[in-house]
Amino acid sequence: MPRVIFEAEHEQFRDSVRRYVQGEIGPRAEAWRQAGRVDREAWRKLGEQGYLLMWAPEEYGGLGIDDFRYDQILYEENVRYGEIGFYMQLHSRLVAPYIGHFGSEEQKARFLPGCISGESILAVAMTEPGAGSDLAGMKMRARDMGDHWLLNGSKTYISNGLIADVVLVAARTVADSKHGIGLFLVEEGMPGFTRGRKLQKMGLDAQDTAELFFQDVKVPKENVLGDPTKGFGYMMQGLAEERLTGSVVSLACAQTAFDLTLEYIQERKAFGRTVGSFQNSRFRMAELRTRLDAVQTFLDQCVLLHNKRELSGEVAAQIKLLTSELEGRVIDECLQLFGGAGYMEEYRICRMYRDARITRIFAGTSEIMKEIIGRKLGLDERG
Repeated sequence: MPRVIFEAEHEQFRDSVRRYVQGEIGPRAEAWRQAGRVDREAWRKLGEQGYLLMWAPEEYGGLGIDDFRYDQILYEENVRYGEIGFYMQLHSRLVAPYIGHFGSEEQKARFLPGCISGESILAVAMTEPGAGSDLAGMKMRARDMGDHWLLNGSKTYISNGLIADVVLVAARTVADSKHGIGLFLVEEGMPGFTRGRKLQKMGLDAQDTAELFFQDVKVPKENVLGDPTKGFGYMMQGLAEERLTGSVVSLACAQTAFDLTLEYIQERKAFGRTVGSFQNSRFRMAELRTRLDAVQTFLDQCVLLHNKRELSGEVAAQIKLLTSELEGRVIDECLQLFGGAGYMEEYRICRMYRDARITRIFAGTSEIMKEIIGRKLGLDERG
């Protein structure tokens, strides 16, 4: 189904991004998967192209283009031709906006230029061993010591955890308030800040994921984002964009898997016929095509709403639920059509199957998304 939200300049941008991704990212992807991380030079090159923090004002070195469609195109093309473990979206659209929205002028001038150039890589540390989707259950503490804050605790499952130069850390600042949380910019080299082992995951092999530890880390007051007691509210404001960004990637993965499978079953033969010519194959692919088009239309409308600052939390939860669940279903069915080949690492569909499983968990599980949607319908007995 034709997508109608893009204009001529968006399509020109897609062409240039596609050429870049095919030439600079795709050829290096296997090496990054083997190394378990994306090399820093790739980040700097992406920055040179102007593809990082495209929304950032020109005064900091950005392009000043706060049209989410450009980011949508970049992430779609990276999924198809590049490497999904290159977490440019985390850097540009999940972490940096906290600095852009809640940072002081001094903080923006200090941090944003390096993030835009790719010299400074970002990560966000919210998840703890005992608190995942439930941010209010956070245990990490920050104490006001007068001229600085003292951080103690640990975080886990942190993407970009090993390569990040600046980590946005959430910590409890009000002991008797579950929402009394502050956001702190912890920089590489701060005494007491250490990184644990690289965590071995089911998928996303090129994405470095780590444990982070904070033992009496002195964070200067100038590294606190906004009000140190209102971080929970800041995080809630950022969740809609986080879930929209994840939805773009999930649906791009599903669409790519569909296209790979369509090509495969048109060539692969069984019992003297192409696999695609069997009724089972036709019916499965017809249903997947229909679902992909329907969800893509919904997602594209969410992007337009987000551009107008009108994407609500519950609609963001709906699209995150839809896209992550559809991604899992599409890739599972596509792998089945590959037969035994789908179980082999040499086929991309096998890697995509492993990569996809996390999307129904991170940025809020599918169950949490249903809770958010259900509560908006007035179905929460707690009122």
